[in-house]
Amino acid sequence: MELREFRVFLAVAEEGSVSAAARQLRVSQPSVSQTIATLERQTGLELLIRRSTGVQLTEAGTVLAGEARAVLARYDQALTRIGQFAVVGDTHLRIGVPLEFPPQLLPEAMTTLAVRHPRTHVTFQHLSSADQLQALRAGELELGLLRSRPADRDLDAMVVVREHLGVLLAATGDAPVPGGVRLESLAGLSWVGFPRADSPVWFDEITAVLHSHGLNPGALAARGQSLIPEVKFAAVSAGQAFALAPEKWGQPLPAGVIWTALAGSPLVRRTWAVWAADSRRRDLATLVGHLTSA
Repeated sequence: MELREFRVFLAVAEEGSVSAAARQLRVSQPSVSQTIATLERQTGLELLIRRSTGVQLTEAGTVLAGEARAVLARYDQALTRIGQFAVVGDTHLRIGVPLEFPPQLLPEAMTTLAVRHPRTHVTFQHLSSADQLQALRAGELELGLLRSRPADRDLDAMVVVREHLGVLLAATGDAPVPGGVRLESLAGLSWVGFPRADSPVWFDEITAVLHSHGLNPGALAARGQSLIPEVKFAAVSAGQAFALAPEKWGQPLPAGVIWTALAGSPLVRRTWAVWAADSRRRDLATLVGHLTSA
């Protein structure tokens, strides 16, 4: 069994669906199914109960999932422990950060990194996903935090955070809708979106969901326009638009603007840690390991 197979199996277990796991990993559904079939052939056991609504772990699958998590955790621990032998010259770690990255994750990771690798100097660059990907390809970043998994074979990636998005709306004084507002009820409002060039895959995922609920995304944001909180607040306050935001956004809402959940959580924003597949940097492994376990 390979670590890659464990990661695929755990994605299926966590998502409860082969197709959902394939979307999360940005691989084809047949590839995921083949990996599961390989594991079942290797163990000689049925690991999943397949239903029309998804999959469920068998008793053997539950045991394997626990062991797989333990193996991956032990692997990360091993990388961390041998980090003390890293080349002294590996002291500069350049990290790309997108807008609205959860504020609590990086400070905690930086604290761990400073303790285990005190010689590593970290610098941050605020860049869109597209710009981070270009910088990673050019060797100008050691770690990117992207809103979609790149298809490049020479880049590795793991999900570090999933955020169920709600909406920012103009306050009307009405009582909150139990369970959140339905996305289709926002028909007639414009979406305050980011430029597609910043993160094409994530942009297309959002607009596909909006279209499937009968919404017209409206005019596209101009390239280079940063969707900072002040822009969102100003745009929605007039009552003619809505913006997407996670519940634990960390931004205080001004008077006249409210946040509410979306019924059924139709939009989940994933952020991927992305790095060069051939990297042997132990400080980077420590950082990625902390982010993925947070």
